[in-house]
Amino acid sequence: MSSSSPADPRKTIVVHPLVVRLTHWINAFALGCMVASGWQIYNASPLLPFTFPAWATLGGWLGGGIAWHLAAMWLLVANALIYFAYGLFGRHFRRTLLPITPGGVWRDLRLALSFKLQHELGVYNAVQRLLYLVSLLLGVLAVLSGLALWKPVQLQVLDDLVGGYPVVRWIHFGAMAGLVGFFVIHIALVILVPRTLPSMITGRGRPHDVTVSES
Repeated sequence: MSSSSPADPRKTIVVHPLVVRLTHWINAFALGCMVASGWQIYNASPLLPFTFPAWATLGGWLGGGIAWHLAAMWLLVANALIYFAYGLFGRHFRRTLLPITPGGVWRDLRLALSFKLQHELGVYNAVQRLLYLVSLLLGVLAVLSGLALWKPVQLQVLDDLVGGYPVVRWIHFGAMAGLVGFFVIHIALVILVPRTLPSMITGRGRPHDVTVSES
């Protein structure tokens, strides 16, 4: 059931628990390192007729890019395990990301495109819920395809499932592109609704901006 807190401008309540905030910022750092180092690796053997500028890459050369990429990968995986454990056993996913229905997504998308979508701090609309779930799935896909690229002999079964090593490269690149796209949308939404940022740092927000959901 859901209830709204009294509109007391002097009072703040918890919007994002500490574990959510920590994993969010660690995830942002790890993904940033993985994307930049991944672009360094990509430049050594491009899939498409372009390369990324040197200032946007990390590692300086192929070996350095691989070293950064693997280090960031293990940080991302460890952080993701903590987040998924909290999301499942702490019922964070059920409270914040569910339910999602096609009708709800279409309704909120139309409202967003017409600039009529209302925002409540700490409450995700249907479009946001869908984007977050897609980003989680893209993250899993990026890790699995990345492991298949790193250990193609030991994890040959992963390569074979999708059609071989060249196909895995495209899958990994597509997952990375999808995550970068999510990041761009995420930043754009923060710019459009800047009051969402302080609560992801402090964990608290004003009650008149927050809807509290009770399990």
